[in-house]
Amino acid sequence: MRALKIAVALLMLAGAGLAQTTSTPNMTLDQVVDRVVQQEAAFMDSLHDYGPLVETYIQEMHADKELGTVPERDQYFLAKADFSQGIRDRIFIGAGSNSARHRLAVFSKLLPASPFVMKYVEAGFLQGIILDTGGFDQSNYKFDFLRREFLGDVRCLVFDVTPRKGSGQGRFMGRIWVEDQDYHVVRFSGVRVNAPRLRYYFHFDSWRVNMGPGAWLPAYVYTEENDKEFGGVHHAHFKAQTRLWGYNLKNANRQDEMTSVLVEAPNAVSDHSEQTQDRGPLEALHAWQRQSEDNVTDRMERAGLLAPRGDVEKVLETVVNNILVTNNIDIQPEVRCRVLLTAPLESFAMAHTIVISRGLIDTLPDEASLAMILSHELGHIVLGHALDTRWAFSDRMIFSDYEAFRRLDFRRNPAEELAADQKAVELLQKSPYNGKLNEGGLFLRALALRSKELPNLVTAHLGNRLALGNQVVRLQTVAQSSPELKLTQVDQIAALPLGARLKLDPWSDRVEMMKSKPLAATSAREKMPFEVTPFAPFLTRRPSSSAAAASGGTTAQATPAAAPVAPPTAAVEEKPATEDR
Repeated sequence: MRALKIAVALLMLAGAGLAQTTSTPNMTLDQVVDRVVQQEAAFMDSLHDYGPLVETYIQEMHADKELGTVPERDQYFLAKADFSQGIRDRIFIGAGSNSARHRLAVFSKLLPASPFVMKYVEAGFLQGIILDTGGFDQSNYKFDFLRREFLGDVRCLVFDVTPRKGSGQGRFMGRIWVEDQDYHVVRFSGVRVNAPRLRYYFHFDSWRVNMGPGAWLPAYVYTEENDKEFGGVHHAHFKAQTRLWGYNLKNANRQDEMTSVLVEAPNAVSDHSEQTQDRGPLEALHAWQRQSEDNVTDRMERAGLLAPRGDVEKVLETVVNNILVTNNIDIQPEVRCRVLLTAPLESFAMAHTIVISRGLIDTLPDEASLAMILSHELGHIVLGHALDTRWAFSDRMIFSDYEAFRRLDFRRNPAEELAADQKAVELLQKSPYNGKLNEGGLFLRALALRSKELPNLVTAHLGNRLALGNQVVRLQTVAQSSPELKLTQVDQIAALPLGARLKLDPWSDRVEMMKSKPLAATSAREKMPFEVTPFAPFLTRRPSSSAAAASGGTTAQATPAAAPVAPPTAAVEEKPATEDR
């Protein structure tokens, strides 16, 4: 009897704790769950207002005696989500890029006589952004309240959710985190159950980010399986990151410039440049080249491929200036830097603008390594390897976003690449980074070592590659002069995991440096160079419109509207290998 009384008291305390976390203290558990269900339904209805970019990078792993697991092969695709008729996307980069529905390449390492193959279905990874396409309510699910928990600054109610018997295929089973003000689901982690025949569901951890009052939108999905059996004898062992951004692209084209002027001066002031006379031939050429750069960067930014200028770009330009000043080089017009928002490791120069990918910045171990990469592109600029000025004609920028990687090409020929390498070494020798390039050389060695297993990560889609087939392609002199690469040496950090340096705002597409101090690896298994890792964002609430206006900021506004949503698709399918995919 005493045990029963204690149990009842604990339940009452849990209920009281639940009530105290909510904005309506007297709500019962069932009422809270009903609010969660209503908010999730409103979220599903509002999705069709958005068409973010979706990037999924997959690494299939295999066991290693000393390193735990290491990548064995990879796959990558970049697409634009289309929520107007369900959870769909249209691909930029990846297998089957000419069709709206596409499958990723064969991954499984199977015996030649095997009648089955494992194929990843890209829509399955995208569907990690939703809990359920329909019927997420108490008639189909059981909700068990566990505790209160903070995710960053956001206090959450944590529930275990299980589908009821006979509720159907593809139901979610796992844990959800619900913010305690308006009862939006901000995170859910688990798996879909009761898959159709020859299909498999994988475990995933999905995060939503606050992008304005009442707008919690999908930003990250981490997917992982360690030993999923299929075909009776084969096993899937992989991990994947899915990122979403570009939610505000439709409003990102400076449309507010026409409405942002609040006060007009009594006397009209003309808006013109500092130019006060005609330009000479060389100045005119520089202006024409700069116009070509501006056309390209503006078009890439409007497509969601290039981050708007911000603090990260200023950091990159500081490194560039450190090199130029110590080499007594004055380049006009000044060198600018931009961040390509995709994961594959690449950099390129177009006239006086250097572009470096988010994935490359993420994985570089230190500032000197970053200087090494930037110095190569500076080499092209110092040597006058100019951008093709056909881009100065704005009509050449009129093409679909999906054609961006086909229309734009900034690759250099081998002679120019070799000359840029030689100039980069010369620039580095006179720079503050001279004598600090061991880590940069180790980075190139590590990249070359993994390039055969990770071809999609090292494939450059706009510029030239850094490595190919276990060989360093760029800055071989720096790589050869670096120490021996020792993967099992804990204090030798040749490269960082993906996502180690930059944070991407899914609404504005701006990038910023991670503020958290990286932890030191305690074993070789924790170094994880170039690898995919789980997400752990620090969740916050954006200020209301009035607060943002007072501080000069902006907020996102979500406008709910109805949208039909298709049934969930499994992340993989298992079918006879002879079938046309």
